[in-house]
Amino acid sequence: QVQLVESGGGLVQAGGSLRLSCAASGRTFSPYAMGWFRQAPGKQRELVAAITSSGMTTYADSVKGRFFISRDNAKITVYLQMNSLKPEDTAVYYCAAPRYGSNWLSEGAYDYWGQGTQVTVSS
Repeated sequence: QVQLVESGGGLVQAGGSLRLSCAASGRTFSPYAMGWFRQAPGKQRELVAAITSSGMTTYADSVKGRFFISRDNAKITVYLQMNSLKPEDTAVYYCAAPRYGSNWLSEGAYDYWGQGTQVTVSS
C-alpha cells in the first residue's frame, strides 16, 4: 500500500518561508516523479512543482524564482522550499506521484496523493 505523508505546513507572514516535506512509503514503490499541487478555496487544484528521479523540474509560473523543489531518492522524499510567500499562496498543498510511464507534467497522471497540508500566508 502506497502512502504519501506531508508535513511542514503552517501559518506564516507574507515574505516569509516554509519548507514542505513529503515522505513516500510502500513496498516496491519507487516513483519516477513526484509533485506538489495546491488548491485554494473556490479554485481548481494546480500543479505547483514537480521533479523526476533524474532531477528534471517544472514550476508553475506563479512560483518560479520563489519555490524550489528537491528530492532525496534514497529516502523517497520530496521537499518544497517556499520563499517570499504571498497571501495568494494560501492553499492546501498536496504531495502526489504519477503512475509509472505516464506524463509527469499532467495532473491526470497522478494516482497517488497525500492527505494535504494547510499553508496560510497572512498579509
